[in-house]
Amino acid sequence: MYTPTAFRDTDQYSQWQLIERCRLALLVTQGSQGLQATHLPLLLRRNEGPCGTLYGHLAKGNPQWRDLNAEAEVLVVFAGEDAYVSPSFYPSKAEHGKVVPTWNYLAVHAYGRPRLIDDSSGLRELLGALTERHEAGRAQPWSIDDAADEYIDKMLGAIVGFALPIDRLQGKRKLSQNRDAADIAGVRAGLAASHDPQDQRLAQLMSPQEPL
Repeated sequence: MYTPTAFRDTDQYSQWQLIERCRLALLVTQGSQGLQATHLPLLLRRNEGPCGTLYGHLAKGNPQWRDLNAEAEVLVVFAGEDAYVSPSFYPSKAEHGKVVPTWNYLAVHAYGRPRLIDDSSGLRELLGALTERHEAGRAQPWSIDDAADEYIDKMLGAIVGFALPIDRLQGKRKLSQNRDAADIAGVRAGLAASHDPQDQRLAQLMSPQEPL
């Protein structure tokens, strides 16, 4: 990921926060069938390894799972909030007009070498943890134990799980840091005035008081 110094996020806690906030990641592999990519939810366990470990699963019908082996590095892309930045947000537009549109956004790339999880107990624990995470906050959260065992066993036979110990993380927070204070304030105000929730969230992230 191209990451100029001004936009580089090297804070692992900040990177973890974005990973956990991203509901659907993009898993990218390179194998015998070339580049393959799958959108899927992932679970981060921060305390497993120096950069954490990601857990997920693929359908057995998806040939990408065959690329998941310890010999090949894979990439997982986590996209955060993003927003279009209009030149009209910049006070400097009225001064010299030397401004163009751009895009502000947050992203984290995770790299590692995965291992497969194909035993039923490991798969069941993985699905239970993923389900618990995404059912959290519901008035009546669904649990894997709510389904019949024979049905769950059949479903487990149709998937392949994996663990991805993260070898390295690359973070980017493009929040107009390369502009002067007046232009940054103008972008923040322009995004805050938008009715789009992502625009408003980007405005909050640009606040000096907002933690990384």
